[in-house]
Amino acid sequence: MKVACIQMDVLHCRKQENLEKALYMALKAVEKGAELIVFPEVFSTGFCYENFSHAAESLPSPTLENLACFSEANDCIILGSIIQMDRGEDSGEYGFKNGEKVSSGKDIPESKNFAESKNSALYYNLGFCFESGNLAGTYRKTHPFKAENRYFSKGSSIEPISLKKQSLKIGFEICYELRFPEVARKLSLAGSDLLVTTAAFPNPRSEHWKTLAKARAIENQIPHIACNRIGSAPDCNYFGNSMIIDAWGEVKADAGSKECVIVCDLDLEGKEDIRKAIPIFEDRRMELY
Repeated sequence: MKVACIQMDVLHCRKQENLEKALYMALKAVEKGAELIVFPEVFSTGFCYENFSHAAESLPSPTLENLACFSEANDCIILGSIIQMDRGEDSGEYGFKNGEKVSSGKDIPESKNFAESKNSALYYNLGFCFESGNLAGTYRKTHPFKAENRYFSKGSSIEPISLKKQSLKIGFEICYELRFPEVARKLSLAGSDLLVTTAAFPNPRSEHWKTLAKARAIENQIPHIACNRIGSAPDCNYFGNSMIIDAWGEVKADAGSKECVIVCDLDLEGKEDIRKAIPIFEDRRMELY
């Protein structure tokens, strides 16, 4: 499968400009044959805390509707994350193409956050996956990082997203969760064929990013698309180094530090041979841990 990562400079709080840029870059990926495209974390707004209610969108959101249309028109898979606002009116089912609905479950917030107390709403860092225009699944970030805990509620479920057309399971995690091997392992044990990390991983931790992204592939013997952003925000800047990594842990494509699209023909079948050669899943001793 040809997969792509959109490494972009996310303009702070400039939703429309970011969306237009993302779709333009995604079209470039499609022109290169990409069937699966990954955007960075909160790619449409960045962490726009000073104007959070404007950055956040209720579902079905205008941003996701645009992505659904692009996914349908180009018969492709799209993943990324946005800021979701939930005032308690959502049923946990979001309608898109042809009235199809996908249940994400109803996450129970673990703590009352800053945004909730000011706006009587819950906010989530919402991961999404569209397949040929249909919403295949969503994932609410379960491990917010530091200041994010003041604004975001925590998701309460870690499960792969199942694609119907491709008969593929995608393990989806968001940024900081790269540091939690339990997340990727749970997704792998649940049958994920591919791991995707959408991220806004900042300087000066580029070596952490590169090491952890490869480690998640190696220890789970699964391909990994790790998509990071570049550019700057009010309190930090970002180094990029988005990578497409195979199930051996070899980096097949690296975006470096510039705004660009990387595309790679990724072997999704090879993991079975690797798991036969090095049977870590068979040799696990659950009684000890």
